[in-house]
Amino acid sequence: MAEDEDLQLSLFLLYGLAYGSLPWLDAAWEWHPDLIATRALLERAFEAQMRSAVTVEDPPRAEREAVAAWLFAATAPGPGPDLARFVAKSASREQAREFLIQRSIYTLREADPYSWAIPRLTGRAKAALVEIQSDEYGGGDPTRVHATMYAQAMRGAELDDRYGAYLDDVPALTLASQNLASMFGLNRRMQGALAGHLAVTEMTSSIPNRRYGDGFRRLGFGAEVTAYFDEHVEADAVHEQIAGRDLAGALAEDEPALLEDVLFGALACLRMDGWVGDHLLSAWQDGRTSLRSAPQEAIRP
Repeated sequence: MAEDEDLQLSLFLLYGLAYGSLPWLDAAWEWHPDLIATRALLERAFEAQMRSAVTVEDPPRAEREAVAAWLFAATAPGPGPDLARFVAKSASREQAREFLIQRSIYTLREADPYSWAIPRLTGRAKAALVEIQSDEYGGGDPTRVHATMYAQAMRGAELDDRYGAYLDDVPALTLASQNLASMFGLNRRMQGALAGHLAVTEMTSSIPNRRYGDGFRRLGFGAEVTAYFDEHVEADAVHEQIAGRDLAGALAEDEPALLEDVLFGALACLRMDGWVGDHLLSAWQDGRTSLRSAPQEAIRP
């Protein structure tokens, strides 16, 4: 399902009605009963695949520190191939620009899937999420909004920074990665999975972003491109503690019935990131584009 072009594009467009990401989608269709029913049907198939793809082993107690420790262990770097290390040491200039295209599907809307949970959470988890999101949205400075900084990086690399500009060029897996977060965020019953997903996203961000920044500097890109990655080295080193302990950990402690979904969301995020990373690395190491079309066709200055 994660590689099914029709399913993932359909889900992406249906979620786009809620986000307002794509101006050519009529807002009047957001709550159309037939479209909501279709979305639910597609989500059931996608969720079933993700639940079958991960197994929770040795779950922790539903206690803040125990959950955080489990999450940090689950996200510890492994010995296998590493996409960030490849970008830092080996990627070509065109592969680096291709990387920006692939990431644009999420990052030009960075943090938005998680904001759906703000009105649904209470207490410690709500406070933690709002703290993280405030930083993601620039802490009151519109120039520091992470999605805005990513758009600047794309312009600096002579890419189109309009949301969805490369929608026809990215594969189903890229859409699936964004759809997974959207599915968790837009379904209230999955708020535990969303907390686990965000915790893993933050815990696996700081070191890779340092390597991405190093890779873009190696290739001669300027500060207008690398600023986005440099911002995340420091910010996410703090966010990982808040997300692991005060969001996911506190949520599981306060609502033990959500523990299983917190762990599922974390592992689903890791599995999806692994699939996406393997796709990019395999293509680049074989001398192929990871996009659906050749880079010279997909990269439009």
